[in-house]
Amino acid sequence: MTELTIEALGAGGDGIARQGGKAVFLPGTLPGEQVRARLLGKRGDALLAEAEAVLAPSPDRVAPPCPHFATCGGCVVQHLADAPYAAWKRARLVEALSRAGFPGAPVGPLERTPPMTRRRADLALRRGPGGAVLVGFHGRGSDAVTDLSTCLVLDPRIVALFEPLRGLLRRLAALKREGSAVVNLLETGPDLLLRTDGVLDAPARSLLAAFATEHGIPRIAWAQNNGLPETAAQQGPVSLRLVGVPVAPPPGAFLQASPAGEAAIVAAVLAGLPAKLPPRAAIADLFAGLGTLSFPLATRARVTAFEGVTESVAALSAAAGKAGAKVQAVRRDLDRQPLIAKELQAYAAVVLDPPFSGAAAQVPLLARSSVPRIIYVSCNPAALARDAQVLAQGGYKVLAAAPVDQFLWSPHLESVVVFAR
Repeated sequence: MTELTIEALGAGGDGIARQGGKAVFLPGTLPGEQVRARLLGKRGDALLAEAEAVLAPSPDRVAPPCPHFATCGGCVVQHLADAPYAAWKRARLVEALSRAGFPGAPVGPLERTPPMTRRRADLALRRGPGGAVLVGFHGRGSDAVTDLSTCLVLDPRIVALFEPLRGLLRRLAALKREGSAVVNLLETGPDLLLRTDGVLDAPARSLLAAFATEHGIPRIAWAQNNGLPETAAQQGPVSLRLVGVPVAPPPGAFLQASPAGEAAIVAAVLAGLPAKLPPRAAIADLFAGLGTLSFPLATRARVTAFEGVTESVAALSAAAGKAGAKVQAVRRDLDRQPLIAKELQAYAAVVLDPPFSGAAAQVPLLARSSVPRIIYVSCNPAALARDAQVLAQGGYKVLAAAPVDQFLWSPHLESVVVFAR
């Protein structure tokens, strides 16, 4: 047991102290606090510890509002008051751009997402003793599943499915031990993708169909482990509108986490375009997904939307065709086949919204291109810092940066950064 003083709040939401010249990470602590801690072991080159007691609490400490805060890994900073929380979130973008070579970059105020508005959940499933099923999120740094009774981040319509799901899964032999449930809240209702470690037989499909009817779920898809999903029960169409364009997402499709977050990202992207585009200008939307950004961009210019997931390309293309939108969907794995400089010459602006790992293959080619405007939508400040450094070396400057708090009370941060030469 040792006493430590917390010096800073790290990128993952842990308090950071120092002992013997090494950083010590302490979950659940805040800067300025004096704590009695128990060392648990190493975390990379640093140490990990557990605070046994907070001897001198920070004035910024508040009571976490969620009863699952101590065990659930979804929210890590509910114990931090709102104003310093918002400042810490915004600072993550400031620091990322500074590391990339853009100190003093124009970073706007944090765009906030209200509680209980997240429309997507990736829930862990685990069968316990006696056949009971746990439904919830993994614990922080653990494979333990926190069985949730509530969630202050998710839309209440998703939370309302927790208990019915437990009842369904208790009877579903296809869930032997482990699985997951992805719930996307669409305009047509909840869209459910179940992954189980056993096979779904005919009686189980009937069970899913009855569950879908009872709970107003238009579609339930299923896959064994990491296999391709198939529709197990369909009661009606599925649809999501993107700036008025109806799109039928494939099962488990990626959506921006909340309507407010999506609106903030779209607004920042559109604001980042040049004020005047040539009459026949074209925009490239890289890692386009279902067209969350493609369709808004198409109100300003012709758009070529590049996406690697076949099902998403098909959904985007079908929606664009029915709506008559100026969007051409192209299937392309940008990690393996990024756009080269000659291809990029065709575009007045490039928008990219890469996955958590960033766009390491594409960004060096963008940095060497003649594209006058690049708008980077990021969900990972560390990957953004790495990619932005490459753009800095290519002569790009930051015109604007918008931090978006889509992932409330977590260390994750969305951001939109506008680069120009």
